[in-house]
Amino acid sequence: MYEPIRTKSVHSTMADAPTDFPHRSREEELDIQLAGHLAALLAVTDELRALAPSADLDTAAERLAEQVARLRGGGAPARASLTSVTSEPHLTDLHRRAHAVAGRALLVAASRADTAAAILAAERMDSHAAALEPRELATH
Repeated sequence: MYEPIRTKSVHSTMADAPTDFPHRSREEELDIQLAGHLAALLAVTDELRALAPSADLDTAAERLAEQVARLRGGGAPARASLTSVTSEPHLTDLHRRAHAVAGRALLVAASRADTAAAILAAERMDSHAAALEPRELATH
């Protein structure tokens, strides 16, 4: 009644999986994720530095760039060009975005057990939360 299968299945199984493409470990995947989150945080930090320059943001940008370079094998991260935009709501939005990205970085750093990156991400979350507090209270 049924015709026998004459060709090999196009779906590979774990037993016959091809080995001709590179595989990344969980740690390598987490490194890539963490470097991406920290690079995104660096881009937002650079934008904040253009709008409201401060020594804290300069130091944070340097530390973020160091961590991204470490995770990416020593290459310097791409940096956002500093533009000047002067709207106050824009600053609030940037601080919210930076806080959210720092939170994501903290989760990945904790999962990866990367203490240096976790501490940096937590410090950035605190800094951006503190920058939001007066504005958030004024709007409610």
